[in-house]
Amino acid sequence: MSLLGRDFHSSLDDGSKSLLERNSNVTAENVHPAEEASGLSRMQTLIHLLKCNIGTGLLGLPLAMKNAGLLVGPISLLGIGVLTVHCMVILLNCAHHLSQRWQKTFVNYGEAMMYSLETCPNAWLRTHSAWGRYTVSFLLITTQLGFCSVYFMFMADNLQQMVEEAHMTSNNCQPRKFLVLAPILDIRFYMLTILPFLMLLVFIQNLKLLSIFSSLANITTLGSMALIFEYIVQEIPDPSNLPLMASWKTFLLFFGTAIFTFEGVGMVLPLKNQMRDPQQFPFVLYLGMSLVITLYICLGTLGYMKFGSSTQASITLNLPNCWPYQSVKLLYSIGIFFTYALQFHVPADIILPFAVSQVSERWTLFVDLSVRIALVCLTCVSAILIPRLDVVISFVGSVSSSALALIIPPLLELITFYPEDMSCVTIAKDIMISILGLLGCVFGTYQALYELIQPISHSVANATGEMDLTQVSTHIPQGMPFLVWDCFGGLLYL
Repeated sequence: MSLLGRDFHSSLDDGSKSLLERNSNVTAENVHPAEEASGLSRMQTLIHLLKCNIGTGLLGLPLAMKNAGLLVGPISLLGIGVLTVHCMVILLNCAHHLSQRWQKTFVNYGEAMMYSLETCPNAWLRTHSAWGRYTVSFLLITTQLGFCSVYFMFMADNLQQMVEEAHMTSNNCQPRKFLVLAPILDIRFYMLTILPFLMLLVFIQNLKLLSIFSSLANITTLGSMALIFEYIVQEIPDPSNLPLMASWKTFLLFFGTAIFTFEGVGMVLPLKNQMRDPQQFPFVLYLGMSLVITLYICLGTLGYMKFGSSTQASITLNLPNCWPYQSVKLLYSIGIFFTYALQFHVPADIILPFAVSQVSERWTLFVDLSVRIALVCLTCVSAILIPRLDVVISFVGSVSSSALALIIPPLLELITFYPEDMSCVTIAKDIMISILGLLGCVFGTYQALYELIQPISHSVANATGEMDLTQVSTHIPQGMPFLVWDCFGGLLYL
C-alpha cells in the first residue's frame, strides 16, 4: 500500500491521514527515496519492467502481423513501441517537474494529472482538478484488473489444454492439427483450482520481495520463448507469397493487439519511486523497452513467416502436440502466474489506503487482506461469468490502455509545461499523439463490440483465418457437442 496508496493520503482528512501513516510506517520505508537500503536495484527494476510488458498479448503478435502485413506489421509495431516509450518518458518528466513544483517527494500518475490541472489557466479545470486524479485512478484499476482477469482465463485454459490433451500427446513432434475434444472438466473448475494460490501470492506487498518471484517468472517465460523460437526458425517457408500490406479493416485488429501488448505503463512511476537510485530509471526504461520491442517484432514476424496464412490467434495453437512443446504452455502459465501479482499491485495500492483508513488500527490487517482477497475473487468471477472474456478485456484495454498509454501523457505535458512557453513543435507532436491514441481507442472499441455481438463460430473463423469448422465436425459423432481452441488457448463450445 506504499506506492500509489501513500500518495492517496492527501485526499483523506487529517484524522484518517494520521491513522494511515501510523499503519504504514513499516511499508512506507520501502518506497521512500531517502531509504536507499530498501530500494530496488537496477537489475531488480529491469526484471519487473520486463515482466510487466511480457504477458498474454505477446502470443498473439504473429496473427497481428498477419492482420497488418509482412512489411507494414513490423514497421507499425516499432512505431507504436517508440510512441509508447516516448509517452512513458513524458509521464516521468511531468511527474518529476510537478514533484519539484509542489515540493513532494514523488507523485503518482493520478496526482500528476491533478497537480497539473490545478495550475492550468482554465478556471473550471482548476476547480475540478481532483477529477483528473479520479479518472486516472479509475482507468488504472480497470486496466490492471482487466489484465488480471485475462491472466486468470489464460492460466485456466492452458491448464485445461494440458490435462485434456495428455492422453493424445506423444514424443513425435509433427505439425499440429486442430484437436476437437469433449470437455472432461468444466473450465470453471480449473479457475477455482488456481484461485487459492493467487490469493496467497497477492498477500506479498513489497515489490522488492516480489522481484524474487518475478525472476522465476522471467526464467520460465524465457524457457518457453526459447522453445517457441527453436521451432519457428526451423524450415521457414519462402515468405515471398505473404502480402506486404493487409487490408485496412484487419489493420484495426493489429492496432488493438499492439496497444494491448504494451501492458507496463501503469508500473512506470511505481517502479521509479521504489528504485534505490531513481535517476538511473531512464536508462533502465530504455534498455528494458528496447528488449521488449525487439522480442515483439522478432516473435511476431518469424511466427507469421513460419505459419503464413494458417497463423492462429495464439502461437501456441500452431505448435506440435508433443511433450516438449506442451511444456511451453506450462512454462508460460507459470510466468503469467507470477506476473499476476505485479499487475495486481497497482489497483491494490489505489484502493487499500482508503479502505484501511475507514477502520481502527486493530482491524487494519484484516481489512487489508480482505480487500486483496475480494479483488482476486472479482477477477476470477469476471473470468467465470463472461464467456467471451478475451473480447471484453480487449474492449476495456482499447478504452483504458489507449487512454493511459497514448492519450493522457501528451495532454499532461501540454497542461504542465504550456505556461512555460512550449515550442510549437512539441505542442503539435503532443496533439498528434493524443489524436492517434483517440483513434485507436475509438476503432478498437468498435472492433471489440463488433466481435462481441458476432456468433462464436463466426468469431472463430475470423480469428483463425483458414479454419474450416465443417471439416472439423466430420470427426465428431452427429449430435455431440464439441469445442475448439480460441485465441487465448481457451475452449469454445460449438
